[in-house]
Amino acid sequence: MISVGQRVIIRDALWYVKRVENISGGNLALTVIGLSEPVTDKEAIFIDSIDKIKVLNPKETKIIPDSSPNYKKSLLYLESLRRKVSIYEDKILYGHKAAIDLLNFQLEPALLALKQPRQRILIADAVGLGKTVEAGILLTELIKRGRAKRILVVALKSMLTQFQKELWARFSIPLTRLDSLGIQRVRAKIPSNHNPFYYYDKAIISMDTLKQETEYRVFIENSYWDVIVIDEAHNVAERKHAGRSMRNKLAKLLSERSDTLIMLTATPHDGSRKSFASLMNMLNPTAIVDVDNYTKEDIKGLFIRRFKKDIISEINQSFKKRKVFELPVESSPQEEEAYNYLAELKLMSKARLGSESLLFKTVLEKSLFSSPRACIATIENKIKNLEKDEKYLEDIPKLRKFLDILKNIGTENFSKYNKLIEMLTNKKKGINWSKTDKYDRLVIFTERLETMKFLRENLIKDLKMNEKKIAILHGAMSDIEQQKIVEDF
Repeated sequence: MISVGQRVIIRDALWYVKRVENISGGNLALTVIGLSEPVTDKEAIFIDSIDKIKVLNPKETKIIPDSSPNYKKSLLYLESLRRKVSIYEDKILYGHKAAIDLLNFQLEPALLALKQPRQRILIADAVGLGKTVEAGILLTELIKRGRAKRILVVALKSMLTQFQKELWARFSIPLTRLDSLGIQRVRAKIPSNHNPFYYYDKAIISMDTLKQETEYRVFIENSYWDVIVIDEAHNVAERKHAGRSMRNKLAKLLSERSDTLIMLTATPHDGSRKSFASLMNMLNPTAIVDVDNYTKEDIKGLFIRRFKKDIISEINQSFKKRKVFELPVESSPQEEEAYNYLAELKLMSKARLGSESLLFKTVLEKSLFSSPRACIATIENKIKNLEKDEKYLEDIPKLRKFLDILKNIGTENFSKYNKLIEMLTNKKKGINWSKTDKYDRLVIFTERLETMKFLRENLIKDLKMNEKKIAILHGAMSDIEQQKIVEDF
């Protein structure tokens, strides 16, 4: 008679019997876990009438003396068994031993999560408080408890390398980077019908890479992880006007493919109760019934949020203060003409479509305040769309006139750009930045891609810099390109 706990030989491999069930015909179905290569830790089911099963008799065990110096092999074996023992305490046992300058407030997310039946939490601490470290502490505790063998981290394309290095250098948690090339390498090694997400137990991938191909959805639906970490989680929330995006749908799917879900963001709330509720419902689908009407009690234990002022007493040194300056710039006559024309602009498409198309004038304003080139690109795209619909052809001459006005704003009339050049070249009126010092780095943020291209082209020319010294970084670039630029910087 075969019973749970016995060791058996099936198909020339050693297995541990996990469960024995009686099935039709008087046969036994054995659920077993592999103990020898290449089936180590693999679970399988065998029928005793189909497969030859040899039960190992403990009496026949051969005692082999340990001849290694100081019994190292025996000690290593005993230590490996000790490490497999499950822990059920909700205390921090190992996370605080990582390569970090321990701050007590960073232990609180792990303590909060470990008290829950399932560790599902949104860590929403402010920028600079160490959300990656807090996630690493919780992951370490889960690994020790045997609940984090398979880990998937989802991050921005530009943050893959940094997140990967942080978890390895501080917590010795190895993550294989599955960028677009990484997935191609995996798929080249496995049969076409095999799931690439089962090739590595611990991996990091970008949300944009996941959403690129519809076939990944099939692989995700057929995969399961012990822990999923989603960095910059505000990017996967439902938006008030946009509704459910591709990222949101993918994150919702991922939230269902793991018992443990850790979400990280410094900006969890965009002012919309519905948007924040979408994140909470990914953690616990039963938490919020009415997404427009819920209280703190409904989401208690699902998130933790601290600001620098909340933990200032726990740190020895103060945070470096961010210096914010507003720099007023007087607009040129050409810019004034464009601003005035836009203020008076009335489009028939707006009048007929109602409040929904008010968005276009807002888009025009935002693009104009970014740069004339960005506004020109916005208008040209709009004209192409209007030409396809005869109902709104009367708007096209108004937009073409606006184009002509914008084209009069040359680099010499673009007041904000000229102020930037003054800041970079005049140390008395600007910032202490040196273009000849290779360690003096400068980051310029802009919302519009066309503005970014304009800045790169003109800064190279006006600052007389080598074009290799100025790089642009945006979401449309591949993950490989983004990672290279970040690493080079």
